[in-house]
Amino acid sequence: MAHSLSFISTNLNSLVLNHNQWQSFRTLVSSPFKPKRRFARSIRALQEPTPRRLIDIIRSVPEISRNYFKKPSRRTLFGGISLLGGFYVAQTISLSFGALGVNDVIAAVLCVLLTEYVTRFYYSRTTVTFPIALLNNFKMGFTYGLFIDAFKLAS
Repeated sequence: MAHSLSFISTNLNSLVLNHNQWQSFRTLVSSPFKPKRRFARSIRALQEPTPRRLIDIIRSVPEISRNYFKKPSRRTLFGGISLLGGFYVAQTISLSFGALGVNDVIAAVLCVLLTEYVTRFYYSRTTVTFPIALLNNFKMGFTYGLFIDAFKLAS
């Protein structure tokens, strides 16, 4: 039985060879030209396992994000984005409840409860991780946005 291997194939699973096919392919490639032999070695490298299941990809996300946020510039960038996100949410809440004139007191109570809960959560920790610091930055932007809106209404 003769086996052929297409070098133009887009399906990488077709490059996986069993032992008998590999022996016949090795004899086919064992000509004096070195580039073909190097290609035969690269086919063996394609047989290494890669995460293919969804749960394997999901389990690798925390390690990938830890490596991504090791640079201080990225940490600073996302801290600023979190701060401005809190400012935006505060402006949105203030504008929507202020324009309607309905449930202003309930919205204010919820904002104060959110701010106080995040403050208690942040300062009760012995070590501050990056997501907790982002939450605190969001709270600072939120508080700043509410103060700015209060100054706008007072003028």
